[in-house]
Amino acid sequence: MKHGRSTDPDVREVKVVAGGVELGGSLGLPSGAHGLVIFAHGSGSSRFSPRNRAVARALREAGLGTLLFDLLSEEEEARDAHTGELRFDIPFLARRLAAVTEWARGQPELAPLRFGYFGSSTGAAAALVAAALHPDLIHAVVSRGGRPDLAGPILARVQAPTLLLVGGRDIGVLELNEEALARLEGLKDIRIIPNATHLFEESGALEEVSRLAAEWFTRCLGAAMPEARA
Repeated sequence: MKHGRSTDPDVREVKVVAGGVELGGSLGLPSGAHGLVIFAHGSGSSRFSPRNRAVARALREAGLGTLLFDLLSEEEEARDAHTGELRFDIPFLARRLAAVTEWARGQPELAPLRFGYFGSSTGAAAALVAAALHPDLIHAVVSRGGRPDLAGPILARVQAPTLLLVGGRDIGVLELNEEALARLEGLKDIRIIPNATHLFEESGALEEVSRLAAEWFTRCLGAAMPEARA
C-alpha cells in the first residue's frame, strides 16, 4: 500500500538508522519547537497510522516536534506478518525505540530538545520500558489506548511523568490501565475519554486525546511540570 507524502510543510520524510537497520520516519519540526515527541505505534500499524498522524498534527500546532517511524524494517515486517513474533516482543520493541531515540539525540537540530514518548497499544508498553531504562533522555510519556501492563515489573522504575488515556468503553483495557497506574511510582495521571472505544473513532474522542496529550507534553517538556491528580 502506497502513501503520499505529508502536505504539512513542517514535516519531511527521513531515514532513521537504529539497531543496524534503516527505518522510514516522518519528522515534523515547527519553528521554535520546545520539545520532541517520538511515537511508538501498536502492533500491525506503522508511521502512517491516521490516528497517530492526527495527534502528531495537533502536537505540532501546540509547538512540539514529532517523529513518527516504523518500528520494524521492511524485512522484519514481512517476517512478522507470518509469525507475529515481533509485534508483542516488548523488550525488542523497547530496544528499537531506545535506538531511535539515540539517533534523534544525534541530530543537531533535535539534540537541544527535551524528548517524550507517545505510545499506542503495545507501543505504550515499549515506550514505558524504554523510558525506564533511559530516564535521562525521556521526560514525559503519554499512552493512548495502551497496554502499559505489558511493561511488567519495569513499570515501577518509570521516572518520566506518565499520562494514560483510555476510552470509557474500552472494556478490559480500561481495567488494565487502572491496575498499571497503581504500579507506577512517579508522577502519573489517567484520563478516561467518555463513551470512547479502543480506536477512539467516536466523534470528538481523538480530538480530546490530542488536546490532553498536547497539554501534558507542553507542560512536561517546557518549563512547568503538571500536577498529578489525587
